[in-house]
Amino acid sequence: MRMVSALTGLLAVAAISAIAPMPAQAQPDSGYPVCLRVYGPATYNECNYTSIAQCKASASGRAAECYLNAFAAAPMYAPARRVRRHARYYY
Repeated sequence: MRMVSALTGLLAVAAISAIAPMPAQAQPDSGYPVCLRVYGPATYNECNYTSIAQCKASASGRAAECYLNAFAAAPMYAPARRVRRHARYYY
């Protein structure tokens, strides 16, 4: 009897974990600021371009469009260093 209840509990846990929704996976950040979406029987995205002009050259003659990659990180600039100037003359 114990074996049957243990097996039933194991099956219940397996069924619940199989039905439970899986978390969505985020798109990997390719680091390139421009993407190409190619349309056809297999529609896909390529985020391998550094400029819109480069992407448009690749899209030329194909059913495709270029767009900015929303997942690409913006370039980080160091904040401007504030120079403190001291007065040469003291009153």
